Amino acid sequence: MDHSIPNIERMLNARSDFPALERWTYLDLGGRGVLSRTVRAAIDAHLDERTFNGGDKELMFRRTEAVRSTFAQFINASADEVAYTKNVSDGLNMVATGLEWKPGDNVIACSDLEHPNNVYPWLNQARNGLTLRPIPHRQGHMPVDEMIAAIDDRTRVLTASTVTFSPGFRTDMEKLGRACRARNVLFLVDAAQSAGVLDIDVERSAIDALSVSTQKGLLGLYGMGFLYIRKQWAEQMKPAYLARFGVDLGDSDAHESDVGDASFAFMPGARRFDLGNYNYIAIAAAEASLGFLQNLGIRNIEAYTVGLAHALAKGLIELGYPVCGGAPGAHVGHTVTVGQYGSGGDKATSDEKMNRFYHHLLENRVKLSMRRGVLRFSLHAYNNMDDVNRVLELARGLAGRQ
Repeated sequence: MDHSIPNIERMLNARSDFPALERWTYLDLGGRGVLSRTVRAAIDAHLDERTFNGGDKELMFRRTEAVRSTFAQFINASADEVAYTKNVSDGLNMVATGLEWKPGDNVIACSDLEHPNNVYPWLNQARNGLTLRPIPHRQGHMPVDEMIAAIDDRTRVLTASTVTFSPGFRTDMEKLGRACRARNVLFLVDAAQSAGVLDIDVERSAIDALSVSTQKGLLGLYGMGFLYIRKQWAEQMKPAYLARFGVDLGDSDAHESDVGDASFAFMPGARRFDLGNYNYIAIAAAEASLGFLQNLGIRNIEAYTVGLAHALAKGLIELGYPVCGGAPGAHVGHTVTVGQYGSGGDKATSDEKMNRFYHHLLENRVKLSMRRGVLRFSLHAYNNMDDVNRVLELARGLAGRQ
């Protein structure tokens, strides 16, 4: 392990805050992260306040704004450019329904590599004349050049994942972002598989909109997410649903229950997409988990986890396992996949050796996923080389019996 990585001692000490790691070799961040004792304590404190005192609404509002601002800082955005959502698909749908479509407009995506929830919102807009223009993947890699070449004068949106959910390769966000910005095409990003682990800078990558949830790399709960929309784009959008928090009454002292008139204005930026009361328990969890990530530093987390993932990939290749993408390079972040992409689903693959490997790991208390026929190992700051060596030990033992 490279001990020159800054703050690696804090990274290694962080492991003790995650009880699940006492029971499992946990390599399934792509499915969901595990909760820390610190996050659990924040949840318990919120529930105690609700249970014994009914809850302090002003405190909840202050925490909501603090967490919004913290997430904005994570991605180099402003707080007004961040809205609260239920999950990633909620945010993607907010963008899909917030734009005004005209017959003949198109959206470009590599549907082969996207989660279905970044495909259906666009298919649903076919009723408004939108066409989804799918670009085939390039051996499991996002076909960045082909996607850029497909842009025409009717392209309104280009969407891509920072890291695909399968086979888990990184996307060249900056190249896509620059091309979209030059052509006035909205660049929409699904960051479900990278937020909280890999450094995301919406300015550097020219990202116009980005949707995340909190249960994966942000180490929080299901049922909450964030939607970033660059202010210039957000203020061209009209939300499909509207509630009090999305309306600007022009008064900083306006109350939650105040009502304007028919000539209402939307809140500035992405705040117009906020609906009703927030998921306050998930916000309490996020306050604690984002604080944990801030303390470690996202760039430190990225350097550390990418190092672990590359060590895992190299070790599996040396043992003769078919690591997707071959030798690790710029395409591998914190996720390593093994097998033949597209050879199966979420439970089984047509390769019996990979099926045996998958079940061998599960039987030995290794948590991982299978997606589209490949085994997916995804790491975070709470993992270490012991986890990597444990998988390699099991892989070596199985290979010796086959």
